[in-house]
Amino acid sequence: MKVIEVNYTPGENAISSLIRIDFSDTFATTNHTNSITEITQLIFGRSPKWIRVLFTVRNFMVRFIGLKNNKPADYKVGFEVGHYIGFFRIFSITENEILLGANDTHLNFRAVITTTQTPLYNIKVTTLVSYNNRKGRMYMQFIKPFHRMVVKNMVRQAYKNPNA
Repeated sequence: MKVIEVNYTPGENAISSLIRIDFSDTFATTNHTNSITEITQLIFGRSPKWIRVLFTVRNFMVRFIGLKNNKPADYKVGFEVGHYIGFFRIFSITENEILLGANDTHLNFRAVITTTQTPLYNIKVTTLVSYNNRKGRMYMQFIKPFHRMVVKNMVRQAYKNPNA
């Protein structure tokens, strides 16, 4: 299951959803079979047990420093703007891009799922982060190695062999 890190800049809608970009990365895979909605569900709608355990540990630890660790009051599952997929609020849906994310006291982030017409690695999953304070910068430095493993593994769930 091929997932690679690539240099990629998502569309203006994603970029302008944050006041600035302090961190970004993009992982790509290949899938010409599923729709962008199905791909987003494959990536964010389920997670392996080890990722769920990491999120449980994260949620336990961050409560001591005042970060969000529970579902928001407006939490509603469904694939439309304003609803949630997993922990992430859906900000926008277009034919080729879905924008998810969350805002918190320490940082705001977006996950951008984009499909392109390239033969390989047409699915791009970009993380964009804007730090709101020093706590956000320190938090991101701590979770960055875990973030890369988790996102790469989640993107792998959307891989479809182009020769199959």
